[in-house]
Amino acid sequence: MKTAIKTVRGVHDILPDDSTTWQYLEATARRVFAQYGYRELRTPLFEKSELFARAVGATSDIVEKEMYTFADRGGDSLSLRPEGTASVVRSFINNSMHRLLPWRVFYIGPMFRYERPQKGRQRQFHQIGCELFGPEGPLADAELMAMVMGFFRTAGVAGNLSLEINSLGCSECRGPYREKLLVFLNKKMESLCENCQGRMERNPLRVLDCKKPGCGEVAQQAPHMGDNLCTVCDEHFSGLKSHLTLLQQPFQVNPLLVRGLDYYNRTAFEVTTDALGAQNAVAAGGRYDGLVAEMGGQSTPAIGFAMGLERLVLLLEQGRVVQPEPTVYVVVLGDVQGAESAGLLLAEQLRAAGMVVEMNLTGGSMKTQMKRAGRSKAKFTAIIGGREMLDSSVVIKNMANGEQSTVTTAEAVVHLSSHIDQRKG
Repeated sequence: MKTAIKTVRGVHDILPDDSTTWQYLEATARRVFAQYGYRELRTPLFEKSELFARAVGATSDIVEKEMYTFADRGGDSLSLRPEGTASVVRSFINNSMHRLLPWRVFYIGPMFRYERPQKGRQRQFHQIGCELFGPEGPLADAELMAMVMGFFRTAGVAGNLSLEINSLGCSECRGPYREKLLVFLNKKMESLCENCQGRMERNPLRVLDCKKPGCGEVAQQAPHMGDNLCTVCDEHFSGLKSHLTLLQQPFQVNPLLVRGLDYYNRTAFEVTTDALGAQNAVAAGGRYDGLVAEMGGQSTPAIGFAMGLERLVLLLEQGRVVQPEPTVYVVVLGDVQGAESAGLLLAEQLRAAGMVVEMNLTGGSMKTQMKRAGRSKAKFTAIIGGREMLDSSVVIKNMANGEQSTVTTAEAVVHLSSHIDQRKG
């Protein structure tokens, strides 16, 4: 007997009982985002490696340690996408979408990073994200955050979530702040982890994002970007806070929120939870006004966010999502000539009327099939046997109270539809 092949470490199957929750979250996202004028964009699963090095940052952990990179037969270096924004920006530039500002898009799909698998974090993970190109003021930032929190409320996962915001400044104020931060970090060099010591000169802001205890203590004492903003960035951040206050959206200013990607400027935000342990961020994003120009397009302000589906699934309460249990289970006695064909036809007619129908396909006695109907949790059972074939009828059984009624085959669809509508009411 051959050995079964297992999945690759860090990836997993989403089984049918679980996929309903995923579909629910995806459908909720599509519905909420459409209310704000966003439309879906689908980008390739792999891109040229250079795209992510330029967008995410060549010194980032993603590019240095986590990308799945390979050479194709033509010798080009390709990478599975580790995040969604770079591909969206590439699409924006390639398709000259600067002519259609503002441009609002969302994406849903898998991303890939080689990192240690743990609860809520896999090597193939799934994100839902939105990107808005064009508006540059804090009004756009506030609307985007309102949409994110509205999604969580609609999906039913907002109870233990909080919104954290910060400003990362711009090129005018980040340079002087960087020098001030470097002076401070050099005095604390011995307290930093080896990784932070190595990348401090390249991007000292990354030290503030390190989760190691020693680096965390240093970050708490470090000068904050919020205290070193230029006038324009300070006004932008104040405007954002005013808009959120107007919307009665609670928020916390987190001066250590710097995000892990090089392209962010000014607004950065995260939605966090206390229900998932160390991996507490369920949505994160910010403004990246310089990225389009850096990627070879016309300078265009932009802001976006992404949220991890795996973590959202963990946050949903067990049983909150309604499973697509069949409305009707069709029982047919296979030893009765024509019964299977009659059952198949009836099942299709019921489905055409909008009902969820499961038909017994594996034979068995009446007792066996009724047990299957019970396990299916169907609301009604439609039974076709010998007597029903003789007079072209169907026995309809209400599985909740056991009541049965016999109707003609022609009346079955209308009969079931009326009873199901009454139950909904």
